[in-house]
Amino acid sequence: MARRKKLKMDIVNPHCAGIDVGSRSHFVAVGQELEDVKEFGVYADDLTELCLWLKTYGITSVAMESTGAYWQNLYAELIRHGFEVVLCNGKFTKHAKGKKTDAAVEL
Repeated sequence: MARRKKLKMDIVNPHCAGIDVGSRSHFVAVGQELEDVKEFGVYADDLTELCLWLKTYGITSVAMESTGAYWQNLYAELIRHGFEVVLCNGKFTKHAKGKKTDAAVEL
């Protein structure tokens, strides 16, 4: 079986995390390695835990897709904890070059 070549992205902001927002869980990446990704639930206590976890990594800003209505509670909690939040429209990342994989598939 051929191994896929891993594509590394240049780090523009080392204090930024990415969140894949879902209806049942959110996957949060603070780096580019698999161990830098953690899954969180969607309930109030889970969102608080997510914010506290981000703070342990020195994260100050977050980028996430505004998928359906699932992002709204997370957005409010991130703002409440003082994070700068950038909402991305999935329409613009959907056709990005290269192969997109969800963390859920790789975990």
